[in-house]
Amino acid sequence: MLIVDSQVHIWGADTPERPWPARHAPHRPEPFGMEDLLKEMNTAGVDAAIIVPPGWEGDRNDLGLEAARQHPTRFAVMGRLDPTDRKSRGALARWRSQPGMLGLRFTFHTAQMEPLLTEGHIDWLWSEAEKHSVPLMVLVPPPLLPKIREVAEKHPGLKLTLDHLSIPKGKKDAAAFAHIDELVKLAAVPNIAVKATSLSHYATDAYPHASVHAPLRKVVDAFGPKRVFWGTDLTKLKPGTYRQAVTMVTEEMPWLSEDDRSWVMGKGLCHWLGWNHPRA
Repeated sequence: MLIVDSQVHIWGADTPERPWPARHAPHRPEPFGMEDLLKEMNTAGVDAAIIVPPGWEGDRNDLGLEAARQHPTRFAVMGRLDPTDRKSRGALARWRSQPGMLGLRFTFHTAQMEPLLTEGHIDWLWSEAEKHSVPLMVLVPPPLLPKIREVAEKHPGLKLTLDHLSIPKGKKDAAAFAHIDELVKLAAVPNIAVKATSLSHYATDAYPHASVHAPLRKVVDAFGPKRVFWGTDLTKLKPGTYRQAVTMVTEEMPWLSEDDRSWVMGKGLCHWLGWNHPRA
């Protein structure tokens, strides 16, 4: 079974030659690079991963693209682009011509970014992404789910993936999944998928984190295994190990058939993003 992590970050040091913008702190105090990630993946039995360049480094994709160049069957990239920069308009026509680049990822969960979505400032982005078949990953809080539905229905050729099941930052256990009934309503829109990422991060019970199993089953039942993508957001993963994040799904959820697991754990993600991975 091909195992593909739908979200990992790598980053370099904040230096005068490669300065970071004043945004927010990294997941870990020390840089976490390609070789660090490969070591973790090899230990956990993870075959491949989607690199999402982290916001604290700014809108740059260089490290992710270099990792994909060196290891094209292990890494691909969902990159960054400043949607407020007028120079970004027109970039999507050539976006996927960059080796290893599959699409784009945006976050709308802060007071600064939310108006871009709710006030229509980036309507051009949805149109260009649809026109040029560039899939998008978006992080939105539960109150913005209706807006995402509106975007998806207006642009049926645009593939949208909701990060982290739209779980609000800082929530745990039942509070983390209080919005699931609203989330699964979006399963009726065929161009919306979800990332079931970093699940143990939202649980306080010990491995295999039984508290997250029922909400995940509700999501898989609604969206189907071909539109639910396992992942970890590794550098903030806690509690538990990377290997446990794998086996929680592959060994501890008997309600998933073998075929379902193959889609959730990697095959579905590759098909959705158009990554022609030789094992997918």
